[in-house]
Amino acid sequence: MLWLKAIGVLAVSYFIGSIPFGYIFVKIKTGRDVRSWHSGRTGTTNALRVAGVWAGLATVIMDILKGITVVWLAKEIFPTQPWMHVFAPLMMIVGHNYSLVMVEHNEKGKPVLRGGAGGAPSVGGAIGLWWPVALIQIPVGAVILLGVGYASVATMSMPLIAAAAFAWRAMHGLGPWAYVAYGLLAEVLLLWSLRPNIKRLMAGEERIVGVRAWWRKRKHRQRKAAEQQRQNTSSVPATGLKHSSRP
Repeated sequence: MLWLKAIGVLAVSYFIGSIPFGYIFVKIKTGRDVRSWHSGRTGTTNALRVAGVWAGLATVIMDILKGITVVWLAKEIFPTQPWMHVFAPLMMIVGHNYSLVMVEHNEKGKPVLRGGAGGAPSVGGAIGLWWPVALIQIPVGAVILLGVGYASVATMSMPLIAAAAFAWRAMHGLGPWAYVAYGLLAEVLLLWSLRPNIKRLMAGEERIVGVRAWWRKRKHRQRKAAEQQRQNTSSVPATGLKHSSRP
């Protein structure tokens, strides 16, 4: 019966992860299908770009709660088995990234599961495992986002930050090493889903957000203004007084 409970927890975790909150909130706010805009994902970043701050904020909160919920469920049913605490949020991330609710068919008629990248759900899973990790993940992630300017880089950093925190706890006998595996395996799932972003990063084509985006736009405006000023100056005809040859 134990294995049936385990399968049940993992199945419920997947279906909870499959709830596309980004799609729901964007649809409510704008009537748009978030999958038809920008990256086509249903996560926080794309919801923010398509429908604004409130849709993005609602999406990130609910996606984090998905992770917290499935870890709570796993701990309630398997209180002494940390690997189940790990597998439940991992399965939830899989559901978030490849949602049965978001099934489509490609040009060959084959079903394709759409979803998000897994950033916010991975944070929720880490918080469910040990809630103080949020006091580390969120500030450090914000610094990375503001400093680097790439949302994808900040997203990819979140599981690694959690893994480092869990490793520190495990080394001091304060938590299980299985939780470290959660951070590393979640990172693998995020890297796989963010393959297009990684390609754009390597090509220097990834979209910049935050302070760096503002700074780049400011420098671009300054260059355009300077260029316009040079053009205006060069278009003015030279004038001067002609000296008369008369005494």
